[in-house]
Amino acid sequence: MRWLVLVTAYFTLLLFLIGVFDLLLGLWGLIVTGRFTDPVAVIELLDTVLLLLIIVEVHRTLIAYARSEPVVRTVIGAAIIAIAREIISFRIGEFDTVSDSLTAAGGFGILLIGLVIAYFAIRYTETQLSERTR
Repeated sequence: MRWLVLVTAYFTLLLFLIGVFDLLLGLWGLIVTGRFTDPVAVIELLDTVLLLLIIVEVHRTLIAYARSEPVVRTVIGAAIIAIAREIISFRIGEFDTVSDSLTAAGGFGILLIGLVIAYFAIRYTETQLSERTR
């Protein structure tokens, strides 16, 4: 099982490199076309950056799992980045009704708050455990 996890971790590195290449191509395209001041184009580029951060967090999670280290905090960190990505790229026009968009926005907000609380709770618990072992 450990080998499968490590192979998957190296595959995420390949995905990261492909993503960086795509990011550079997108940035070059924005500069060449003069769309670097277009907010929608910049948000799409930021979406790619956040996706790359999620890939890095998944890679870190896989490596920690292979080493039998705790992974909960890393997974929650990746989830926070993923929700932030959804919030940043959120567009009301993508929904059929205003009620649907408000429901989605509220869900994203509640999920983000819950994840942040969980992150700090895990961090506090890890700090308390490390102080007890000293």
